[in-house]
Amino acid sequence: MVRGQRSDPTGGTVDFGAIGQMSLISGAVPLVIGAIAVVALSALALSHRPRTRRSVAAHLARLAAGAGAGALVAAALMWLFIDVLDIVQVAVSVGSRTWIVIAWAGVGLAVASMVGARTGRRIVAAVAIVVFLSGGVVGVNADIGQYPTIASAMGASAVAPIPAQYLQAIAAASAPRPLWSSWEAPAPLPAAGIVGTVVIPATVSGFPARPAFVYLPPAALVNPPPALPVIVMMSGQPGSPQNVFEAGQIDRVFDTFASTHGGLAPIVVVPDQLGHAGVNPMCADAWAGDSETYLTVDVPRWIRAHLTVASPSSSWAIAGWSQGGTCAIQLGASHPEIFGNIIDISGEIAPSIGTIEFTVSRGFGGNKALYEAHRPLDIIAAHSSYSSEVAIFGWGAGDSRFGPGLVLLAGAATHGQMTVTSVISPGTAHDWSTVRFVMSHGIDPVLIHFGLVSPIA
Repeated sequence: MVRGQRSDPTGGTVDFGAIGQMSLISGAVPLVIGAIAVVALSALALSHRPRTRRSVAAHLARLAAGAGAGALVAAALMWLFIDVLDIVQVAVSVGSRTWIVIAWAGVGLAVASMVGARTGRRIVAAVAIVVFLSGGVVGVNADIGQYPTIASAMGASAVAPIPAQYLQAIAAASAPRPLWSSWEAPAPLPAAGIVGTVVIPATVSGFPARPAFVYLPPAALVNPPPALPVIVMMSGQPGSPQNVFEAGQIDRVFDTFASTHGGLAPIVVVPDQLGHAGVNPMCADAWAGDSETYLTVDVPRWIRAHLTVASPSSSWAIAGWSQGGTCAIQLGASHPEIFGNIIDISGEIAPSIGTIEFTVSRGFGGNKALYEAHRPLDIIAAHSSYSSEVAIFGWGAGDSRFGPGLVLLAGAATHGQMTVTSVISPGTAHDWSTVRFVMSHGIDPVLIHFGLVSPIA
């Protein structure tokens, strides 16, 4: 995957080089910002020229009061905007809230240090405010996992296409035994898979999809490759296919798996189910284009025509996070003939672009029956049995907004005879850290269904 470049409005790219690869979650950048924050805090505490012990005590008390006031303001604003007004419409983890409180405590301390200060100390305090807020942003990002590198935060988008030699489907005979017991890795075997872009034409749907991303594991890079299982995975909204790899790090998840399974791992195809980062077509043929037809007709046809994959449905899965998770259970339950496995991570209980009333009126043209036909609980209830379907429902332990809905969906899927596993990510909420945990630790039932893992551990 080509990383570290950002699209240039003039038509070229801006190359961030090694700097673009620097992590915003661990390593030098967070450490440097933390060190600068400590220096700034020390400078503010020591910049006062004491005349008496009492004046020193008064100075420190003023700084402590400022920090406390900043923390209280942050807590009050989070309560109002996140818990009461629900501006962000997702659960915010304790970790992210803590970073916000710490950052604003620093801001309050810096503002307090300006009281009665000379110009030099005011400048130090102003710089400290920027440092404290930057530290808070880095901390929240580390908790959420949205931007793992500097390049991703700068909107890196120049990613190499998948080489043409890997986009030629080979008619592979069905293995007489599952791959975990029949595959013999050839030598040499690539040490890691590759990620690149592809264009999946909307031949039938006409949906305005952006380029898709594809992960090919090491076993897909040999000649001839085995017929591998495939996961069709979707980002959240707002979002793009690139998020699944930049923030979700799915390629790393499956490279790690492949390293202990002879290069075997699922092929991961990440189509664009949105058309635009700010639009939610709800994976339906509705107000924003025929997203459902694109995902269930155009995308599967392209996969079978260009990749050496096993046949649907037991060897195919549909997965997604947030809005993509809603799509996963929605389309997986509607089309078990294509997707015999479902991975719903932090999805909603029903497609939504606002209130139910607005979703029905705007999203489905006022047709409530059409809305209900796309609501996962109704879809599952309308099917007599999903006895061959495997479903994973994952959410963060701190996701109080979407977690309860996933419990209901898991119950309905169990009642519909799906083989259901619920995975709760400790210490996370509605964020990409949850995605990484669920995909790394919670999808063994799907991998067993794929034939990549022995059912007897």
